[in-house]
Amino acid sequence: MKPVRLPAAATNALPRWALFGLCLLYIVPGLIGRDPWKNDDAAGFGIMWTMANGALEDWLWPHIVGFPSAEKGPLAYWVGAICIKLFGWLVGAPLAARIASGAFFLAGSMAVWYTTYLLGRRPEAQPLRLAFGGQPEPSDYGRTLADGALLIFLGCLGLLLHTHSTSTEALQVSMVAVSMYAATRLFESCSIRTAAFLGLALGLLVLTRGWVVPLAVWLGLLTLASFRDHPIVWRLTLVTLPVTLLVASPWLVVSSIVRPFNSSPFDAWMLWNYHQISLPSFQSLRYFFKNVIWFAWPAWPFAGWAVYAWRRQYQAPHITLPLTFFLAFLLLALFHTRTDEGVLLPMLPPLAILAAFGLPTMKRGAINAVDWFSVMTLTTCAAFIWLGWVAKQTGWPAWLAKNAFKLAPGFKPEFSAITFLMAASATIGWFFLVHWRVSRRPSVLWRAVVLSSGGIILCWLLLMTLWLPWINYGKSYAGVARQLAENLPQGQYCVDTNVGPAQRSSFAYFGGVPFSGFRDARCEFLLFQDNHRGKDNVKTLRYGGAQWRLLWEGRRPADRNERYRLFQRMN
Repeated sequence: MKPVRLPAAATNALPRWALFGLCLLYIVPGLIGRDPWKNDDAAGFGIMWTMANGALEDWLWPHIVGFPSAEKGPLAYWVGAICIKLFGWLVGAPLAARIASGAFFLAGSMAVWYTTYLLGRRPEAQPLRLAFGGQPEPSDYGRTLADGALLIFLGCLGLLLHTHSTSTEALQVSMVAVSMYAATRLFESCSIRTAAFLGLALGLLVLTRGWVVPLAVWLGLLTLASFRDHPIVWRLTLVTLPVTLLVASPWLVVSSIVRPFNSSPFDAWMLWNYHQISLPSFQSLRYFFKNVIWFAWPAWPFAGWAVYAWRRQYQAPHITLPLTFFLAFLLLALFHTRTDEGVLLPMLPPLAILAAFGLPTMKRGAINAVDWFSVMTLTTCAAFIWLGWVAKQTGWPAWLAKNAFKLAPGFKPEFSAITFLMAASATIGWFFLVHWRVSRRPSVLWRAVVLSSGGIILCWLLLMTLWLPWINYGKSYAGVARQLAENLPQGQYCVDTNVGPAQRSSFAYFGGVPFSGFRDARCEFLLFQDNHRGKDNVKTLRYGGAQWRLLWEGRRPADRNERYRLFQRMN
């Protein structure tokens, strides 16, 4: 027997304008009004900016002004570079690159919604018919579940930073959701066109962040289809796989023919993919179980309950399909070689979709417990954000102001009426939302997650308005990059360096530092980074077989470890 029994009143869907506005309220803060941040955000921007200002070779072999970075794949960087070329003159290159991140998020959110809608309107997912009628229509039930899945997706803590950064992870999450939508359509119709669409999504996923994740998806779907529908096995084998290879191969083929910078990114790309899989280690397992609990909150409790509640209908597609995706990504995370949040991100779309089917079966007591936990935790978090802002502006409480300025020495707070009004409006809206939820006790399915999602959006918006200048001051390399530029001479030369990708990108963009490229053999200047906290009297350095003379030394005020020194070649 199905575990769901619902009246039609429980399936009132959110207005489309409200969903779209909620997505914008989630994604826009954090995209505007800031510099590229350390580490992945600045590194990703550096590749996009290099492509936008380069030639065909720069588009074929992703790099940061001469530093090769072809390991993950070029697709996200291509889209960001196109956005820079289209909108960079209007809003600046950093914000133009983040337009791509916003588009990735909206596409992924739409895919999560439509996937849940398709699964939710299937006969297997429908609630039991009531004795006297009044049960919801399949389309209404599907829309309400889709609203719940989107709210859960927005509430996932692990999604926040990655969707707002110029990195491959933002596009990967989106393409995973699109792949789920295509797979859902394939298991509905088993048409050649749908199988080809799935191949297109998997091919783009290969170009986004390697072939390991799409291969796991394809093998998982192949295994599921072998137990359910054998014609789908042939579609996956004879249509989806060839289309995937057809979409993913042109970049590698053209790169091998053109050989940008007299080489090819193929070897580095394949090596990075091979290193994604290994035997589980204690470190990787410890990292996974330590971080996945908060990373996938609040999706995993609802998803786990959905699997339990629908255990008698274990063959139902609305459970087996997202569960197949989740298990494939779970295995990849457990067998990953490094501790990296990027391996946890693909799990979020299937978890959010699976969690939506746990909403109709949740007990009222469990829903109230989740609500009160969200209200207490997120309201406390928002209050602390406000208190920290007051401390930075007024110096009270003194201990909090002291710690804030200790983390960002030299920071000078400024009052902005616009950001204050935005933050105050969002806070008032939060209290109205809590009052509506507590006083009216609505029966709609998504009531269990509306406070979790709303509170996450509130806290993020407060951080990206009240605290944005302080965070930007601590995570940006713009200041030290401009200091370095003032100590470099005019003329044609190159600068050798040992700095990482994020620093290289920021120094090149903000300071115009002409770093050595693929073809530069001898540079007259050296930008050297070390982690020495104190000062020493060393005025020369032996590096790369040459002797160098110190010209300048500097560091970011918010970082006590990183030190940058500019040297000039002596021999």
